[in-house]
Amino acid sequence: MARKKQPEKKREIQSIPNAYIEGAGIVAEEKITETLEKNYMPYAMSVIISRALPEIDGFKPSHRKLLYTMYKMGLLNGARTKSANVVGQTMRLNPHGDGAIYETMVRLARGNEALLHPYVDSKGNFGKAYSRDMAYAASRYTEVKLEPICQELFRDIDKETVDFVPNYDNTMMEPSLFPATFPSVLVNANVGIAVSMASAVCPFNLAEVCETTIALMKNPEHDILSTLKGPDFPGGGFLLTDEAELRKVIDTGRGSLKVRAKWNYDKSGGCIEITEIPYSTTVEAIIDKIIEHVKSGKLREISYVRDETDLGGLKIAIDLKRGADPEKVMQKLFKLTPLMDSYSCNFNILINGTPRVMGVREILSEWIAFREECVKRRVFYDLKKKREKLHLLEGLEKILLDIDKAIRIVRETAEEIHVVPNLMAGFGIDEVQAEYVAEIKLRHLNREYILNRTKEIGSLREEIADMEEILNSPKRIRSIIAKELKETAKKYGQPRRTLFFHADEIVDVDTDVEIADDPMHLFLSDSGYFKKITPASLRMNAEQKLKENDEMRRHVETTNRAELIFLTSLGQAYKTRASAFDVSKASVLGDYIPAKLGFDEGEYVVDMLVTQDYSGQLLFVYENGKAAKIAMNAYETKTNRKRLSKAFSDKSPLVAVLQLPEECQVLVRSSGNRAVLFDTALVAAKAARDSQGVQVMTLKAKQTVTEAVIVTSEQAESLKKYRVKTIPAAGALAKELPDVGQMTL
Repeated sequence: MARKKQPEKKREIQSIPNAYIEGAGIVAEEKITETLEKNYMPYAMSVIISRALPEIDGFKPSHRKLLYTMYKMGLLNGARTKSANVVGQTMRLNPHGDGAIYETMVRLARGNEALLHPYVDSKGNFGKAYSRDMAYAASRYTEVKLEPICQELFRDIDKETVDFVPNYDNTMMEPSLFPATFPSVLVNANVGIAVSMASAVCPFNLAEVCETTIALMKNPEHDILSTLKGPDFPGGGFLLTDEAELRKVIDTGRGSLKVRAKWNYDKSGGCIEITEIPYSTTVEAIIDKIIEHVKSGKLREISYVRDETDLGGLKIAIDLKRGADPEKVMQKLFKLTPLMDSYSCNFNILINGTPRVMGVREILSEWIAFREECVKRRVFYDLKKKREKLHLLEGLEKILLDIDKAIRIVRETAEEIHVVPNLMAGFGIDEVQAEYVAEIKLRHLNREYILNRTKEIGSLREEIADMEEILNSPKRIRSIIAKELKETAKKYGQPRRTLFFHADEIVDVDTDVEIADDPMHLFLSDSGYFKKITPASLRMNAEQKLKENDEMRRHVETTNRAELIFLTSLGQAYKTRASAFDVSKASVLGDYIPAKLGFDEGEYVVDMLVTQDYSGQLLFVYENGKAAKIAMNAYETKTNRKRLSKAFSDKSPLVAVLQLPEECQVLVRSSGNRAVLFDTALVAAKAARDSQGVQVMTLKAKQTVTEAVIVTSEQAESLKKYRVKTIPAAGALAKELPDVGQMTL
């Protein structure tokens, strides 16, 4: 019988109410200072504390992680291994990527020559610190191990001399500092850029640093400069003997030191050979600068420059033209190129997690305190071990009283777990001593062995007493530090690489390109086109080519040595020289000044000023009837600044700028058909270039000044009806004012 089909139940569709999440879609207002403090400050502190600044042991975290990994790999005394192996192992401590780790290794390597005392013994191409373009080989090709000096970094590191902290994933421990036996923080250069702060520690000679540290421990007022002569750079060169600046660096940790290259002259080849360069520059930067100045004409004595660096070391060869004086050429090179450069010191070091800028005295004082703690912890570790050993031997000494009894106790004890308690009860020793006796081999349970072992008890007690005395005597601890410093200096010290030169050896030479003082005609059009034309060319063709609707604004007769100042619509002045432009012809448009001088977008030329020595004054006349008299030397600058802001007032449009060799008569005309003739002596001179000046012409509503010109004495006589004795003045009607023109500059 067929089953009756049951009717399908209708599915109940549950209606989901519109959920409301409080605050969803609402942008909360928050002060930017609070956002920065909450989000950016933790990042900044991380960079400062955990990445960019060195600590008192002289290392940044990246250096420490790499060297400690190599130490744990047995590379202090073993053979070299591929750099890639070290990089891979270091990633257990440093998760920042293999590229960053290998770059750190490269800088620490002997082959790179960046450090005075390298920490990594390298084989293969590691590039050069003095070359920008000499790239290092990949990590799979190069090999490394630790240099012998690293023994001084890791000495007694396993004796709890420094704190160990977990690595980033908590799978192993790493040292927070190295217990270095010498002030490595001052021996090798260390540069780092953090957030809002940086560090630049220059290197000093190892032997001098050790000697200075010993002297400071004996006398905190020791004159540091008497033992620490100055920085010693790995690239050598010569350091300027500037006692005031050196003392500033020593005392404050800040200052700038000048270093220049070492050179010699090969007479047979007429060639200057540079063999050592300042630490702060590169071979390529020097060569680029030399080529630039050869092209500009400032180094005409040089015919060729080339990089001859090879396996023998650095060398820049500079070929001189016949008759050139190599001494004078080098003085020019020192002035114009990085062959003499400055190293800016900023001894910013982390002390207990706090960045501090310190002088050498303070740095060494902090290092001495750090090293004292390391020595105390080492002595305490050794003391603890010797006490433990003495304790065991004292228990063994008690067994010597009756060896047969000890054997009988062990033999007659029914269960193993009762051996130690029975020995403790039988000889009156504690559990540690009893455990030690129970573990002695049967063959050693004889009088001779036990007597030989217990002979150490006397010497151990003397050593323990001596160690306890050391821990209670700062003088003894400092004598240990001094002894280790002397040993380090004797073993690893080396002669200075950077020697000294005196200020009187710096000769001031003229490096300006000699410019021919030829007569020139300068032209500037309303559209901003400029031409420099010789008188001979102008006589052959005086008809000027201009763009449609363009007119010539300025024509000045001067020389090729003239200084030019172009005033612009944005109230700025662009400075250049006539010699910077090529000689042109009347038949060409000329140079477009906004493009030539790099004007801002929408900026155009208003007028051009020409001067030889910045003498005289300028009179700026504005549409609102005001005039400002400014000394011409207000536009003279000691540096080669190309652009001057606030060159004149922008409160009212400029009508004219008149160059005044001396006080003279100026005629001003308005749109109301009035004119005023006044003596410029009535206008008081202003110091600020952008001064609005004083009112010289009173204007009615909607009227403006339309013209301002200098007039000669003869012209002024015919215009005496417009002359005024005081300013401001409304002026007289000028229906038929003759065309007086403008005085030729």
